[in-house]
Amino acid sequence: PIYPLTAGVSQLILSRSIRQGLDACADILPDVLPDRVRRDHQLCRIEYAYENIHFPESAEALDLARRRLAFEELFLFTIGLERLRSRREVVHVPPCGDVDMAPFYQSLPFTLTDAQRRCVEEALADMRSGTPMNRLCQGDVGSGKTMVAAACVYFMVKNGRQAALMAPTEILAQQHYQGLAPLLENLGIRCALLTGSTTAKTKRCITQQLENGEIDFAIGTHALITGSVAYHDLGLVVTDEQHRFGVAQRADLAAKGDHPHILVMSATPIPRTLALILYGDLDVSIIDQLPPGRQPVQTFAVTGGYHQRVYSFIRKLVGEGRQAYIVCPMVEENEELPDERKAVTEYAKKLQAEVFPDLKVAFVHGKMKPREKDAVMTAFAAHETDILVSTTVIEVGVDVPNAAVMVIENAERFGLSQLHQLRGRVGRGKHQSYCILISDNKNEETRQRLKVMTKTTDGFKIAEEDLRLRGPGDFFGQRQHGLPGLKVADLGCDTQLLQEARQAAEQLLAEDPDLTSCPATAERIQALFTQAADTLN
Repeated sequence: PIYPLTAGVSQLILSRSIRQGLDACADILPDVLPDRVRRDHQLCRIEYAYENIHFPESAEALDLARRRLAFEELFLFTIGLERLRSRREVVHVPPCGDVDMAPFYQSLPFTLTDAQRRCVEEALADMRSGTPMNRLCQGDVGSGKTMVAAACVYFMVKNGRQAALMAPTEILAQQHYQGLAPLLENLGIRCALLTGSTTAKTKRCITQQLENGEIDFAIGTHALITGSVAYHDLGLVVTDEQHRFGVAQRADLAAKGDHPHILVMSATPIPRTLALILYGDLDVSIIDQLPPGRQPVQTFAVTGGYHQRVYSFIRKLVGEGRQAYIVCPMVEENEELPDERKAVTEYAKKLQAEVFPDLKVAFVHGKMKPREKDAVMTAFAAHETDILVSTTVIEVGVDVPNAAVMVIENAERFGLSQLHQLRGRVGRGKHQSYCILISDNKNEETRQRLKVMTKTTDGFKIAEEDLRLRGPGDFFGQRQHGLPGLKVADLGCDTQLLQEARQAAEQLLAEDPDLTSCPATAERIQALFTQAADTLN
């Protein structure tokens, strides 16, 4: 093995220390897998695994050791999550009554897809069950998650309780408000928008009405959970784009009610196996259909030699009244490159001065103040600018149906799932839209990855491919998920092993929910999940 090192420690020192440690501890290593599980799944003993993962006597021995340790991690992981789930289900809340959903469905200007209807039914069943709903509704960009949320809000308000929808930015909260308020107010549901920039007077008024129950549905940013805001009877909390919210914020909003139902919407398609782990405390609904009439975004991968042609193409589309995004990759701290502010601002200035002097070019990056970012995005949405140069801050962003082209510079620096998210910013209106990936990278694997983007617009397929090519680091890397990390198992490659470990875990829990027969297993899970429990629930 090759170990990660720190200053002053060589491979040799480390290897010798491990040898010493193994010799001293071989007889006292606890085996946390019950014997029966080990036999049923033909797994080696723990001493053999530790010996051969560090000092393999052959390639086969190494495989056996790795399989055993990966299985153990996934097994403990699954049991831990199942126990968190069951702990959650102990809470009882008054079940919601039946509601005639026909008026809601009839008021929509379109028919929901079968996938949307299925997700709505799953959520309503949760809310009628007598235990708090904790559901993740994930679907591709544009698959209509907001309408699923609207149906749940209608259902809850008709049950006589309040609902709240929390979005990560002001501009997204406003967008949800503009989209949902007219629809729901026509159905007799009183809506309000509460964000950081709501004036103090309006805020006082809204807060008062929420507390008195005169407002049924509040849409807003984390202003919804600040100290003074209290609800008359909060029954449903919807949060938009899960990974932009700390789990703590979700908990703060939930604490404003008495065990309200929680629906989390995410436009990041994640392979189902991974979703079960990433969102271990949530039930998962998947919208795997796009509404009819959506034109797939045409995607091309080209080299930097095409820049002039790309610029001409942008000019042609802007001439037809469309708008364009140009995305530059974020710069890592340690790279010898100007930071993102400089990269984005200079590129925008260059485009404005040399390429599109007659058009309006704006820029936005992550280091700007939220208010500045919102102002730029609002201006772009209002078509006051033609071209927006940006870092990935637009990944979860505003709906601009008029934007029809997305150019991504140095596309090899992004994961496929991220490229797919970015591509989802265009193709939201009635115009044919385009995504152009620019990369001069000669690496064969990189070229293959970008090719995947040109062949499919199915986010789930792309996520599977991304997982296969990059491993789960991309999904886990940036998230605050509070789950114990996996050291040996690889969710991208060990999907088969994960299924086996899950089955074994479920079987054990069915027979012995408190794990009284396997104290070593119980103790290890306790240790693994203690620090994660609060953030997970």
